[in-house]
Amino acid sequence: MRITYAPWGETLGELTEAAGAAQDAGAEVIWLPELHRSATVSAAAVAAATSGAGVGSAIALAFTRSPMITALEALDLDELTGGRFVLGLGSGARRLNENWHNADWERPLVRLRETVEVIRMIIATAHTGEPLRYEGETQRLDIRGFRRPYPPVRERIPIYLAAVGPQLTRLAGRIGDGWISHELASPAYLREHVLPNLEPGPGFDVVVSGCCSIADDPAVARREAAGVLGFYASVATYKDFFAFHGLAEEHAAVVSAFRSGVAAAELARAVPERMIDPLVLAGTPDQVAGRIAAYEGLATTIKLSPAVYGNAPDVIRACQARVIALIKELT
Repeated sequence: MRITYAPWGETLGELTEAAGAAQDAGAEVIWLPELHRSATVSAAAVAAATSGAGVGSAIALAFTRSPMITALEALDLDELTGGRFVLGLGSGARRLNENWHNADWERPLVRLRETVEVIRMIIATAHTGEPLRYEGETQRLDIRGFRRPYPPVRERIPIYLAAVGPQLTRLAGRIGDGWISHELASPAYLREHVLPNLEPGPGFDVVVSGCCSIADDPAVARREAAGVLGFYASVATYKDFFAFHGLAEEHAAVVSAFRSGVAAAELARAVPERMIDPLVLAGTPDQVAGRIAAYEGLATTIKLSPAVYGNAPDVIRACQARVIALIKELT
């Protein structure tokens, strides 16, 4: 199982420094999320700070950019990294697309499939000058007289898809080069819910995300992880995910607190202890290492990250240092 890492930084300088430290510790891929920063801009910054590790978006939102822009950014990032880029895409939740980005989210299954098809076509043929035409149910492209005058590093860049529900998970298995889990994904969820729908074939990369909260005192680590649970539990569409873990009532309580006006960064207080252990890798370094080992045989790659939401920068910084130290020990 490959060990990879999603770094944190209060500044882009700190982010790239953490990425370099994680690479030096043995992380094989550095992943960049899209929420408070642009995944592609962060990936460009990290490209210059790394040399051997892969650089991937985990994830870039698939519907908030045109497929053309996404393809061009992927080609640029593959050039910047010397062929080390992985394009991770996800649909995102309806509320995120419609309310934050004014983006169309209807028919996400068809839209994501067609988006990937268009991106792959552009990456493969934009340098040839041949017409770029696509007529789908949600995507349309009609470009003539365009030729990207730069040879691509690769005519096929790996595309990984993030998915939680069964339909999108099956789509990831059919058309993706890899699958990226939600930030919260237990071994039981992976074994019983994901893999039967994913049906990964040879060479397919199953990337499970492990949010880590590491402290010398396990109780402190668990409470520092509570903000992560609160942030994600505020999303009503994750109802089935939490119900799978026997946490339906707890999830409903967090959603209720959020709707009553509690800020996302303050939802930790709505998270009971029993929500934490099944979904976050919390505890001492040895305890977290043991939790990571539980994914062996289920995932081909684990993407580690520090617990961020609801924590002060100095707390996140200390946790990140412990996670990177653990990567060095594991690799």
